[in-house]
Amino acid sequence: MKEDYDIIVVGAGPAGSVAAQNAAAESDVLLIEKRPEIGAPVRCAEAVPLVETPFVFHTSLEKYVKPDRKWVASEVKGVRATAPDGTIVEVSGEMLGKEEPLGIVLERKLFDRQLAKDAARSGAHVMVRTRATGLILEDGTVRGVKLSRLGEEFDVRAKLVIGADGVESQVGRWAGINTTLKLGDIESCAQYHMQNVELTDNTLDFYFGSAAPSGYAWAFPKGDGAANIGLGVLGSKLSGKRPLAYLDEFVAQRFPGAKPVELMMGACPVSDTLPHTVSDGLMLVGDAAHHTDPITGGGIMAALQSGTIAGQVANKAVRENDASVRMLREYETEWNRSFGKARKRTYKVKEFVVNLSDDEISRIFHAFTGITAEELNTKGALKRLLRLDPRLLFSIRKLF
Repeated sequence: MKEDYDIIVVGAGPAGSVAAQNAAAESDVLLIEKRPEIGAPVRCAEAVPLVETPFVFHTSLEKYVKPDRKWVASEVKGVRATAPDGTIVEVSGEMLGKEEPLGIVLERKLFDRQLAKDAARSGAHVMVRTRATGLILEDGTVRGVKLSRLGEEFDVRAKLVIGADGVESQVGRWAGINTTLKLGDIESCAQYHMQNVELTDNTLDFYFGSAAPSGYAWAFPKGDGAANIGLGVLGSKLSGKRPLAYLDEFVAQRFPGAKPVELMMGACPVSDTLPHTVSDGLMLVGDAAHHTDPITGGGIMAALQSGTIAGQVANKAVRENDASVRMLREYETEWNRSFGKARKRTYKVKEFVVNLSDDEISRIFHAFTGITAEELNTKGALKRLLRLDPRLLFSIRKLF
């Protein structure tokens, strides 16, 4: 390992690997990962969109990476949501007039590994079992990273550091950015990978209500009777009961014959974005920047988007020998333009939804039964809610 690089990327998840790949096109890049194996353990339900459809998917994986059959577990042709009282609302590709799949369920271990390989092919130096233990700071500017690898401690300098180290990023905190999450802005999640699961092929299932308080449960088929079955519970709603207990109850009720073969647990931010995602010499991307969707908790697409933008801006900073906040604010401007404004509205929706009772959730589902493709827009949704209960519009007016 050299003592100096143009750019150091901390964390080899999707955001970090994509940032490294884009930056390595022009710059000397070091990508580090604390775990011995990239992509493991999996802490993700693994579904991503392939097409843009209103209210379901808002951007496409293919804008950032070409799907490879090696890391595609199954195709998604429909999405189905179940209310607490059993009311079902479903959206399918056929209904939308789309012949191609709406999305895919990934094999994240293989997907993440592929992104890291792509970064290496572009010229990035990839180091696993390498942990960031601090930042090199000079006059408040980040000048590199303190590293630990196989018992050896050493410093590596860089013109710019990209923090892709996940929820409550340490890299961000070391640089003076407050990445702490409130209990009401974090979902505590548990997921089984299960066998002998009876599900509708190619359909993502979501379940709302007290089975997962102020969150939701999911069942994503992965082919051959396998599925990811999990749930997320808002931290402020846990009340001493662990997410795994909620999950065991949910599985016993919905999938009594399913057999777990893997258990994954973790947390994801469902917060507003950080007020600042840059400091002198530093950018935060993906989960580290709290870029996950506040409603779904999904973070892969935002990771690919923010990582791409960060890698491009990083190259410009290196070319101009300027990694100041003034220069790096271009990154914030671009991710805000790409998905930030829509995400702020989504956070308002999340804040509204988490306070609904099971009865209120079910009543809203009633408004959307039988919805048509032509109504899958804001105007169509508001009309259906108005017919259900005009008072609802008063409650949700601040969302628009």
